[in-house]
Amino acid sequence: QVQLVESGGGLVQAGDSLRLSCVASRRAFRGNAMGWFRQAPGKERESVGSIDWSGFGTYYSDSVKGRFTISRDNAKNMVYLQMTSLKPEDTAVYYCAARNHWTGSQWENEYDYWGQGTQVTVSS
Repeated sequence: QVQLVESGGGLVQAGDSLRLSCVASRRAFRGNAMGWFRQAPGKERESVGSIDWSGFGTYYSDSVKGRFTISRDNAKNMVYLQMTSLKPEDTAVYYCAARNHWTGSQWENEYDYWGQGTQVTVSS
């Protein structure tokens, strides 16, 4: 069974930090790149960033570069999104996704498995 489950979302204030976690089933995780996406109310889903299978190759969107960090623990089938200096415009549902490929992508149609999402709300 393929499954991705995000956790760690919540309500924080601007400037705070938050860490999201995503646990994946073995089939969804092994050998796959992982990505984080988000969707704000009334907007299309957008890429936050991705990490390749090795964990050494990462990509970040310009809107989060320098504030967010993606990491993974391949022994635990986990991927993380560390968010710092949060802004109200970071408010969104955050999704974890897995791609049947070694390297990550910023394009959501290149991902094969998706979690249900976790809400992050940043108050001003």
